[in-house]
Amino acid sequence: MDTQQQTAVADKPAQIDGFDVQAAADMIAAVKAGESLAKFRFRAHNTWIRGAENRSTIQDFYGCGREDTSRTVPFELTNGEPPVLLGNNEGANPVEFLLHALAGCVTTTFVLHAMARGITIEELSSELEGDLDLRGVLGLDPFVPSGYEQIRMRVHVKADCSDEEIEELLAYAQQHSPVYNSVARPVPVIVERVT
Repeated sequence: MDTQQQTAVADKPAQIDGFDVQAAADMIAAVKAGESLAKFRFRAHNTWIRGAENRSTIQDFYGCGREDTSRTVPFELTNGEPPVLLGNNEGANPVEFLLHALAGCVTTTFVLHAMARGITIEELSSELEGDLDLRGVLGLDPFVPSGYEQIRMRVHVKADCSDEEIEELLAYAQQHSPVYNSVARPVPVIVERVT
């Protein structure tokens, strides 16, 4: 958020779109005062169960200059596959979780920046679709990518602002959503065996 957005936040009610406006202003001021507070490191721990089933636990992370201890119980996410992909519907599959992560991140970024602009969201929902070709996953065609070939996200928004402001806010959310940016640009991923 820029200085103009911070000023808008300071002149608004205590809560907008479920966010504490003063807490948001305080966080922004703290990050501006100490750049090291902006550095976060998120973690996931995954264990294979059997077949297509594996489970991730998410609890600890580093942020705001320290290890976070606010989560006393880990979140558990079970990855699975549908029977047509040799699983038993143990859970959503990883590429579906990617769609979930993308939707969640764009939504949260959109609402956060709406709050910063003093915009009240009345309704917000989205549908996502991604195209994937199994020939890439199975290594049957070296010219077919292993991941999504395209992802489409349709967003429905009703807010107390103009259509132009919604369009601008949606573009801004794309530019600043961490998951959107991780998917839309090359991000180095290092996979190494631990012995």
